Amino acid sequence: MSGQLFIIPTPIGNLQDITLRAINTLKTVDLILAEDTRTTLFLLKHLQIEKPLKSYHQHNEHKILEELITLLNLGKNIALVSDAGTPGISDPGFLLIREVIKNNIPIISLPGATAFVPALVNSGLPCNEFSFYGFLPQKKGRQTKLKQLALEEKTFIVYESPFRLVKLLQELKDHLGADRLATVSREITKLFEETKRGTVTELITYFSAKTVKGEIVVCVQGNKNIETEIDE
Repeated sequence: MSGQLFIIPTPIGNLQDITLRAINTLKTVDLILAEDTRTTLFLLKHLQIEKPLKSYHQHNEHKILEELITLLNLGKNIALVSDAGTPGISDPGFLLIREVIKNNIPIISLPGATAFVPALVNSGLPCNEFSFYGFLPQKKGRQTKLKQLALEEKTFIVYESPFRLVKLLQELKDHLGADRLATVSREITKLFEETKRGTVTELITYFSAKTVKGEIVVCVQGNKNIETEIDE
Protein backbone atom coordinates (compact mmCIF):
# COMPACT_ATOMS: atom_id res chain seq x y z
CA MET A 1 0.00 0.00 0.00
CA SER A 2 1.40 3.39 -1.00
CA GLY A 3 1.86 6.29 1.34
CA GLN A 4 0.22 9.68 0.99
CA LEU A 5 1.44 13.13 0.01
CA PHE A 6 0.17 15.89 2.30
CA ILE A 7 0.19 19.49 1.04
CA ILE A 8 0.49 21.64 4.16
CA PRO A 9 0.21 25.45 4.24
CA THR A 10 2.46 27.18 6.76
CA PRO A 11 2.15 30.66 8.32
CA ILE A 12 2.99 33.63 6.10
CA GLY A 13 4.13 35.63 9.11
CA ASN A 14 2.29 35.12 12.37
CA LEU A 15 3.21 31.66 13.67
CA GLN A 16 -0.25 31.27 15.21
CA ASP A 17 -1.72 31.00 11.69
CA ILE A 18 -1.32 27.25 11.41
CA THR A 19 -4.19 24.82 11.85
CA LEU A 20 -4.39 22.07 14.46
CA ARG A 21 -4.76 19.61 11.61
CA ALA A 22 -1.55 20.83 9.99
CA ILE A 23 0.33 20.45 13.29
CA ASN A 24 -1.00 16.93 13.85
CA THR A 25 -0.14 15.92 10.28
CA LEU A 26 3.43 17.22 10.58
CA LYS A 27 3.78 15.11 13.72
CA THR A 28 2.72 11.89 11.99
CA VAL A 29 4.41 11.94 8.56
CA ASP A 30 7.66 10.11 7.87
CA LEU A 31 9.35 12.94 5.96
CA ILE A 32 8.89 16.68 5.44
CA LEU A 33 9.89 18.28 2.14
CA ALA A 34 10.90 21.88 2.74
CA GLU A 35 11.64 24.72 0.33
CA ASP A 36 14.26 25.97 2.80
CA THR A 37 15.06 23.53 5.62
CA ARG A 38 16.28 26.37 7.87
CA THR A 39 12.95 28.18 7.67
CA THR A 40 10.96 24.99 8.25
CA LEU A 41 13.23 23.92 11.10
CA PHE A 42 12.49 27.20 12.86
CA LEU A 43 8.75 26.50 12.58
CA LEU A 44 9.12 22.89 13.70
CA LYS A 45 11.11 23.92 16.76
CA HIS A 46 8.37 26.41 17.62
CA LEU A 47 5.83 23.59 17.34
CA GLN A 48 8.11 21.13 19.20
CA ILE A 49 8.14 18.70 16.29
CA GLU A 50 11.13 16.60 15.30
CA LYS A 51 10.95 14.99 11.86
CA PRO A 52 13.40 14.25 9.05
CA LEU A 53 13.68 17.14 6.59
CA LYS A 54 14.63 17.09 2.93
CA SER A 55 15.17 20.09 0.65
CA TYR A 56 12.66 20.46 -2.15
CA HIS A 57 12.94 23.60 -4.26
CA GLN A 58 12.95 24.77 -7.88
CA HIS A 59 16.62 23.88 -8.36
CA ASN A 60 16.39 20.22 -7.33
CA GLU A 61 12.76 19.20 -7.83
CA HIS A 62 13.47 17.38 -11.11
CA LYS A 63 16.46 15.52 -9.65
CA ILE A 64 14.72 14.05 -6.61
CA LEU A 65 11.30 13.40 -8.14
CA GLU A 66 11.91 9.69 -8.82
CA GLU A 67 13.28 9.18 -5.31
CA LEU A 68 10.18 10.74 -3.75
CA ILE A 69 7.81 8.62 -5.84
CA THR A 70 9.73 5.52 -4.72
CA LEU A 71 9.40 6.49 -1.06
CA LEU A 72 5.67 7.05 -1.46
CA ASN A 73 5.25 3.72 -3.21
CA LEU A 74 7.08 2.08 -0.31
CA GLY A 75 4.36 3.37 2.02
CA LYS A 76 6.06 6.49 3.39
CA ASN A 77 3.85 9.45 4.19
CA ILE A 78 5.39 12.74 3.05
CA ALA A 79 4.46 16.34 3.84
CA LEU A 80 5.26 19.16 1.41
CA VAL A 81 5.68 22.67 2.83
CA SER A 82 7.02 25.93 1.42
CA ASP A 83 8.72 28.76 3.30
CA ALA A 84 5.35 30.45 3.80
CA GLY A 85 1.81 29.91 2.57
CA THR A 86 0.45 27.12 0.41
CA PRO A 87 2.85 25.01 -1.70
CA GLY A 88 2.17 25.36 -5.42
CA ILE A 89 0.92 28.96 -5.18
CA SER A 90 3.96 30.79 -6.61
CA ASP A 91 6.05 28.17 -4.75
CA PRO A 92 7.45 24.73 -5.66
CA GLY A 93 4.96 21.87 -5.67
CA PHE A 94 3.26 21.55 -9.04
CA LEU A 95 5.81 19.13 -10.53
CA LEU A 96 5.62 16.72 -7.60
CA ILE A 97 1.83 16.90 -7.34
CA ARG A 98 1.45 16.14 -11.05
CA GLU A 99 3.79 13.13 -10.83
CA VAL A 100 2.05 11.80 -7.72
CA ILE A 101 -1.28 11.98 -9.54
CA LYS A 102 0.21 10.10 -12.52
CA ASN A 103 1.27 7.33 -10.14
CA ASN A 104 -2.18 7.08 -8.52
CA ILE A 105 -0.77 8.00 -5.11
CA PRO A 106 -3.25 9.70 -2.76
CA ILE A 107 -2.86 13.45 -2.17
CA ILE A 108 -4.38 15.28 0.76
CA SER A 109 -4.27 19.07 0.50
CA LEU A 110 -4.91 20.91 3.74
CA PRO A 111 -6.52 24.38 3.79
CA GLY A 112 -4.58 27.22 5.32
CA ALA A 113 -2.58 30.38 4.93
CA THR A 114 -2.00 32.07 1.59
CA ALA A 115 -1.15 35.74 1.11
CA PHE A 116 -3.51 36.79 -1.66
CA VAL A 117 -6.81 35.87 0.02
CA PRO A 118 -6.62 38.31 2.96
CA ALA A 119 -5.16 40.98 0.65
CA LEU A 120 -8.08 40.58 -1.77
CA VAL A 121 -10.77 40.57 0.91
CA ASN A 122 -9.18 43.61 2.57
CA SER A 123 -8.85 45.53 -0.69
CA GLY A 124 -12.46 46.64 -0.93
CA LEU A 125 -12.42 45.70 -4.61
CA PRO A 126 -14.99 43.23 -6.01
CA CYS A 127 -13.95 39.71 -5.05
CA ASN A 128 -16.93 37.63 -6.17
CA GLU A 129 -14.79 37.05 -9.28
CA PHE A 130 -11.06 37.64 -9.57
CA SER A 131 -7.94 36.56 -11.45
CA PHE A 132 -4.62 35.60 -9.85
CA TYR A 133 -1.42 36.08 -11.85
CA GLY A 134 1.30 35.49 -9.25
CA PHE A 135 4.66 37.04 -10.14
CA LEU A 136 4.78 38.62 -13.59
CA PRO A 137 7.64 37.61 -15.93
CA GLN A 138 10.70 39.77 -15.27
CA LYS A 139 11.87 40.05 -18.87
CA LYS A 140 10.52 37.92 -21.71
CA GLY A 141 6.75 38.15 -21.92
CA ARG A 142 6.33 40.95 -19.39
CA GLN A 143 4.97 43.52 -21.83
CA THR A 144 2.58 40.95 -23.28
CA LYS A 145 1.31 40.14 -19.80
CA LEU A 146 0.83 43.82 -18.96
CA LYS A 147 -1.22 44.30 -22.12
CA GLN A 148 -3.31 41.30 -21.06
CA LEU A 149 -3.87 42.84 -17.63
CA ALA A 150 -5.09 46.06 -19.26
CA LEU A 151 -7.97 44.03 -20.74
CA GLU A 152 -8.74 42.07 -17.57
CA GLU A 153 -12.32 42.78 -16.51
CA LYS A 154 -12.11 41.17 -13.07
CA THR A 155 -10.18 42.34 -10.05
CA PHE A 156 -6.72 40.87 -10.49
CA ILE A 157 -3.91 40.06 -8.10
CA VAL A 158 -0.14 39.98 -8.59
CA TYR A 159 2.80 39.35 -6.29
CA GLU A 160 5.85 41.59 -6.35
CA SER A 161 9.19 42.10 -4.64
CA PRO A 162 9.42 45.24 -2.46
CA PHE A 163 12.41 46.32 -4.54
CA ARG A 164 10.34 46.33 -7.76
CA LEU A 165 7.03 47.60 -6.40
CA VAL A 166 7.27 51.19 -7.66
CA LYS A 167 8.39 49.97 -11.09
CA LEU A 168 5.35 47.67 -11.26
CA LEU A 169 2.99 50.46 -10.23
CA GLN A 170 4.47 52.72 -12.92
CA GLU A 171 3.95 49.99 -15.53
CA LEU A 172 0.34 49.58 -14.38
CA LYS A 173 -0.15 53.31 -14.70
CA ASP A 174 1.25 53.29 -18.24
CA HIS A 175 -0.91 50.34 -19.38
CA LEU A 176 -4.08 50.72 -17.30
CA GLY A 177 -4.30 54.45 -16.69
CA ALA A 178 -3.42 56.78 -13.84
CA ASP A 179 -6.83 56.58 -12.15
CA ARG A 180 -7.18 52.82 -11.92
CA LEU A 181 -7.90 51.82 -8.31
CA ALA A 182 -5.54 49.42 -6.59
CA THR A 183 -4.29 48.31 -3.19
CA VAL A 184 -0.87 47.30 -1.97
CA SER A 185 -0.71 44.94 1.00
CA ARG A 186 2.55 44.05 2.69
CA GLU A 187 3.74 42.25 5.82
CA ILE A 188 0.37 40.45 6.01
CA THR A 189 -0.25 38.96 9.51
CA LYS A 190 2.96 40.58 10.82
CA LEU A 191 3.50 43.43 13.29
CA PHE A 192 3.85 46.13 10.64
CA GLU A 193 1.08 44.89 8.34
CA GLU A 194 -0.11 47.60 5.97
CA THR A 195 -2.72 47.94 3.25
CA LYS A 196 -2.62 51.13 1.20
CA ARG A 197 -5.55 51.93 -1.08
CA GLY A 198 -5.87 54.51 -3.84
CA THR A 199 -5.31 55.16 -7.51
CA VAL A 200 -2.18 53.79 -9.12
CA THR A 201 -0.79 57.34 -9.21
CA GLU A 202 -1.44 57.87 -5.49
CA LEU A 203 0.25 54.57 -4.67
CA ILE A 204 3.31 55.52 -6.74
CA THR A 205 3.62 58.78 -4.80
CA TYR A 206 3.20 57.04 -1.44
CA PHE A 207 5.64 54.18 -1.97
CA SER A 208 8.23 56.30 -3.80
CA ALA A 209 8.67 58.32 -0.60
CA LYS A 210 9.46 55.39 1.69
CA THR A 211 11.56 52.25 2.01
CA VAL A 212 9.37 49.28 1.15
CA LYS A 213 9.84 46.00 3.00
CA GLY A 214 8.05 42.67 3.16
CA GLU A 215 6.15 40.41 0.81
CA ILE A 216 3.91 42.43 -1.53
CA VAL A 217 0.42 41.65 -2.83
CA VAL A 218 -1.10 44.09 -5.33
CA CYS A 219 -4.85 43.99 -6.06
CA VAL A 220 -6.09 46.00 -9.03
CA GLN A 221 -9.56 47.01 -10.19
CA GLY A 222 -10.67 45.39 -13.43
CA ASN A 223 -11.21 47.51 -16.51
CA LYS A 224 -14.98 47.63 -16.10
CA ASN A 225 -15.73 51.13 -14.90
CA ILE A 226 -19.18 50.16 -13.67
CA GLU A 227 -19.41 49.04 -10.05
CA THR A 228 -21.25 45.75 -9.74
CA GLU A 229 -23.35 45.12 -6.68
CA ILE A 230 -22.65 41.72 -5.16
CA ASP A 231 -26.32 40.78 -5.06
CA GLU A 232 -26.51 41.26 -8.83
